[in-house]
Amino acid sequence: MEAKFQIFLILLAVLAGVALAARRFNVAPAILLMLAGVGLAFVPGMPSVELPPELVLLVVLPPLIYSASVAMSWREFKKNLRPIVLLAVGAVIFTTAMVAAATHYMIGLPWTVGFLLGAIVAPPDVVAPLAIARRLNMPRRILVVLEGEGLANDATALILYRFALAAIMVGHFSLPLAAGEFLLIVAGEIAFGIGVGWLSLRFRKWSGDPQVELTLSLITPYVSYWLPEHVGGSGVIATVACGLYVSWNGPLLISSATRLQGIFFWDLVIYLIEGMLFLLTGFQMRALYEKSKTFPLDDILIATAVVLVIVVIARFAWLYPATYLPRMLSRSLRERDPSPPWQWPFVLAFTGVRGAVSLAAALALPFALPDGEAFPYRDLILFVAFGVIFVTLIGVGLTLPPIVRWLGVAEAGRHEHAAEHEAEIAARRQALESALKSLDALTAEKDISDEVMRLLRARHDIRINQLPDSLDPNHHDISAAGTALTRDLIAAERKFIHNLLRDGQITDETRRRIERDLDLEEASLANREYRGGPL
Repeated sequence: MEAKFQIFLILLAVLAGVALAARRFNVAPAILLMLAGVGLAFVPGMPSVELPPELVLLVVLPPLIYSASVAMSWREFKKNLRPIVLLAVGAVIFTTAMVAAATHYMIGLPWTVGFLLGAIVAPPDVVAPLAIARRLNMPRRILVVLEGEGLANDATALILYRFALAAIMVGHFSLPLAAGEFLLIVAGEIAFGIGVGWLSLRFRKWSGDPQVELTLSLITPYVSYWLPEHVGGSGVIATVACGLYVSWNGPLLISSATRLQGIFFWDLVIYLIEGMLFLLTGFQMRALYEKSKTFPLDDILIATAVVLVIVVIARFAWLYPATYLPRMLSRSLRERDPSPPWQWPFVLAFTGVRGAVSLAAALALPFALPDGEAFPYRDLILFVAFGVIFVTLIGVGLTLPPIVRWLGVAEAGRHEHAAEHEAEIAARRQALESALKSLDALTAEKDISDEVMRLLRARHDIRINQLPDSLDPNHHDISAAGTALTRDLIAAERKFIHNLLRDGQITDETRRRIERDLDLEEASLANREYRGGPL
């Protein structure tokens, strides 16, 4: 037990060190974390650290999916539902079929094994692509489609995975029956996820305690995931539906104290989960290397190369027709949603990073069939899955930034970001004006002194004056200078309060209350700060 805890502390230290190095060298942390995991796996004396598949599928995946769903806008998800479904369902099925055909005719794998391997490597990861893409200032719609695809495609892949696994274990497969089960699973999980989200928000509102609410929020993804998964579904669709419901309905039901604490709580939880996931994925290289000694190396390399090429080609082959063909066939769609420039589907197709879910699905394969025979091609499937994950993560992570700059996609993202910031300024100003009108109405109903009125109006005047009239070229420099000076003033105030505490003029409780106000003001500065610089 002590040794395991020591390994855990080592991994935490590596996670923090790699994060600092990634910031220093401006590299996606996911890449360095996976490479660090591979390096640690071969350190002399380092015990082998296995990645239990149930840890990923039952413990790690639910909070990752739920957190991403809550962070996503239901309105944007619904607006982009067509491309998201085409990728999360259509592209996964198409890629699975392509991998099955290629491995059957080029390597000689049985069709059932090929479909199983295809289902494992078909879904791009929900974590790694966004961790890389968000750093590149890409247009918001590309990020929304990537995130929506990453949330839903695991469900399609895991359902196909179970169908293919059942066909190998039992020896037969019925396509009409499987299609009917697929639709039933999707409908049932959506309804269940919405129900869990509704109950979660009601329980959290009744509790009225931020600590209880955060505990309930941590339980919610597991409730929405585990029950559908236990009865034969994937659990992913239910968790996505639950998260989107909470995202849309939560703002008016969740208290401000819970929201403030929840942001920091969930940011830390997801940061630790994602970091550990990439580290442990890299750690699997050692176990695979030891197994590869009893397996023909040529077979591993050929199978990995074939599957890698197919998953890349299949994504491009699916995405361009899926982007432009519906618009060619439908005039109303063409008018409502004009075709994007060719660079956008190229970036979407290129950003197809496979992640730990693929590895967990491969690790979860049984060792033997019901009749006692060894599970066919199990080790080969495991090698190929890790190889595809490793190459796509490293390859995409290192080449995507220059490709995005070369295609000019980042420039469109910067213009979009500037327009979004203009809309934010307008929304803040309109909200303050609406609140001021409410103040006039409230004062007409209540007996409020002139002094209180002056204080309230002064507060509104200060907040309105903090907003720029427009995003002129000089505003960013002025805002940055003002923000830096405000931080200096807050630091001076902190130092003075600390001196009062040291001299015994105030208590620790008083210091904490004052410090909390200063913390909130500094956090507000960071929230308003506009970061629109170049890549």
